Amino acid sequence: SIPTEFGRLATNLKFLNLGKNQLSGSIPTEFGKLTNLHTADLSNNKQLEGSIPSEIGLLTKLDALEVSNNQLSGTIPSEIGLQTSLTLLDLRYNNLQGSLPSEIENLTNLEGLLYSNNNITGP
Repeated sequence: SIPTEFGRLATNLKFLNLGKNQLSGSIPTEFGKLTNLHTADLSNNKQLEGSIPSEIGLLTKLDALEVSNNQLSGTIPSEIGLQTSLTLLDLRYNNLQGSLPSEIENLTNLEGLLYSNNNITGP
């Protein structure tokens, strides 16, 4: 699993690549403490589950968030709209449901929004 201790790296950590491992469990809420994080890649773990924590919205310097090819479920948190620096949001191949939050229109720097192969409905 992803250790909650990552939250203690808040002042220094800018890039986090945990992709292509065999991580299981959920994304800890302590990720919200990584306020200097620019890139977070948690993709291709295939056993990472649970919801995307709303604390992810606290990562206002985040440029890229990649969580594709996991077993994430629940809805996309509306707090994602607080990440105004975000250029890439990759949510593909999960079990996410509901609709895209309207706050996604706040992501004015967004260049790539990938959410295929989920259970997303609505406009």
